[in-house]
Amino acid sequence: MLSEVLRRHRPLVVLLGPTAVGKSRVALRLAKYFETEVLTADSRQVYRGMDIGTDKPTAEERQEVPHRLIDIVDPSETFNAGWYRRDALEEIDRLYAANRLPLVVGGTGLYIRTLVRGLCPAPQADLQVRADLKHMRDEQGRDGLYAELMRVDPDTAARLHPNDEPKVMRALEVYRLSGRPLSTVQAEHRFQEAPFSALLIGLERRKETLYRRIEERIDWQLTHGMVEETRALLDRGYGRELGSMKGLGYRQVGAYLEKECDYAEMVRRFKRDTRRFAKRQMTWFRSEAGVVWLSIEDDEPYERTAERVIARIEQFVSTVGQQKQLAAAKQAS
Repeated sequence: MLSEVLRRHRPLVVLLGPTAVGKSRVALRLAKYFETEVLTADSRQVYRGMDIGTDKPTAEERQEVPHRLIDIVDPSETFNAGWYRRDALEEIDRLYAANRLPLVVGGTGLYIRTLVRGLCPAPQADLQVRADLKHMRDEQGRDGLYAELMRVDPDTAARLHPNDEPKVMRALEVYRLSGRPLSTVQAEHRFQEAPFSALLIGLERRKETLYRRIEERIDWQLTHGMVEETRALLDRGYGRELGSMKGLGYRQVGAYLEKECDYAEMVRRFKRDTRRFAKRQMTWFRSEAGVVWLSIEDDEPYERTAERVIARIEQFVSTVGQQKQLAAAKQAS
């Protein structure tokens, strides 16, 4: 039955949620149960050599279950949602051909939205425009870039942090190339493509529990080589100005290694900024339509969470064909 559903209806399962909620460990059990692979949706795990700070699966976990869409580019290379979608579609088609259910797991909301709902048709990157914007940043700082975005596209500016330089630059680039605000382009597209029959399952925990788990993870990372990993990346020539090195953990540890703060302050910033990041993730995911949320109790074992998710997936696979037929009938009438 599954092979027919895969061929005719292209079902896709997405397991999403904030950092440290427990997605990876649940995903291992799902992949084993459905005899499939994990397709990662994480904008940091794409970088080679950035393992501890991005919480990549261990070598043992990768032996148990293949993980794709990690270790794709070097930290000095550019990677974006469009390239992620291209690579993810190839992996998904490969799994369909092998009669396997694609399982996407991650916390990068834009990657998931782009994969499930399509890519907004904004202009491609332009080297000259990027150079002009970087010159503007050098002269006026990030505040100058953000002020310009507030002037030309206040809607996009309202949802971006002033220090999120790559996204602020991208929004300005779209405006300069098309003469239209990115918010307008996105509103017209509305991410309404439907290349799959997608089931989006979100995992959530109480805020206090999630924050405790975040702090415990950071403590583990710091005692298992996070500082040494960051130092090694810097020694290899990956400077702190790179987008990859501005990621959580690497940014804070980099400041510590450059003696801009002491160790205790680095840890405080690392934990604070990760908590804020998790809050932004939840804000994004809450705005996504169609997410089925599962709350995880503090003492709930991963096996039990996986069982609950498996039940949802099996129900979804058994009904997806019927739903497609009903939708087609409504359109015809």
